[in-house]
Amino acid sequence: MPQALPETPAQGIISLKHVDKYYGDFHALKDINLDVAQGEVVAILGPSGSGKSTLIRCINYLEPYNGGDIFVDRIRVQPGAELIEVRKDVGMVFQGFNLFPNMTVLDNVTLGPIRVRGLARDAAEARAKELLEKVGIAEQMHKYPSALSGGQQQRVGIARALANEPRVLLFDEPTSALDPEMVGEVLDVIKTLAGTGVTMVLVTHEMGFARHVADRVVFMEAGQVVEEGTPEVIFSHPTEARTRAFLQSVLAH
Repeated sequence: MPQALPETPAQGIISLKHVDKYYGDFHALKDINLDVAQGEVVAILGPSGSGKSTLIRCINYLEPYNGGDIFVDRIRVQPGAELIEVRKDVGMVFQGFNLFPNMTVLDNVTLGPIRVRGLARDAAEARAKELLEKVGIAEQMHKYPSALSGGQQQRVGIARALANEPRVLLFDEPTSALDPEMVGEVLDVIKTLAGTGVTMVLVTHEMGFARHVADRVVFMEAGQVVEEGTPEVIFSHPTEARTRAFLQSVLAH
């Protein structure tokens, strides 16, 4: 049976308790404690190498963690049958798109519902077409990824992540591999999703986007959560000197 946490009012749909992650001797995540509520949009900021991407990859066990506990919808994230259930509820959008190059856009989006959810092809294709319309790329459904721009590929990636009807969406620097003129189109799609009630955890370097879309901002450095709060608090009144120095550096450019 899946291992569940005791009933507690503060328990979020995502819960990290004293999580540690090592790469050999390198301590990548240090005693991370973080709860994300149902429907909350959380932006994770920090310098390169601070552990941001590692943290969200641990949430669906793309990276195994070495200590502590992670729960998604009260199911412990660990190897075994329960991990399949967790991954049904968690969609992931990668910075490098990760589309299957030998499959059309439509097939990329239908693969998960057919294999993971056991959906019939007709139903999966109908769902995929709706999602591709939603992200503004339905006219490209019969093309292969190589025929698309980076922004178009990332929108396909978002549609694919939505295809399994996840309760949680994880974004790992979704605009970092895009040309500057393509960033806006992807951020617009994510902004629209943020208003639908799906829980989102977003690793990003887009400060303005995080400020206007997130319900909560988490600042990390050296594998630790240094500070967290509302966008107003973090961007206008951060309490930690390291947070202030980071924001002054990135906002000056």
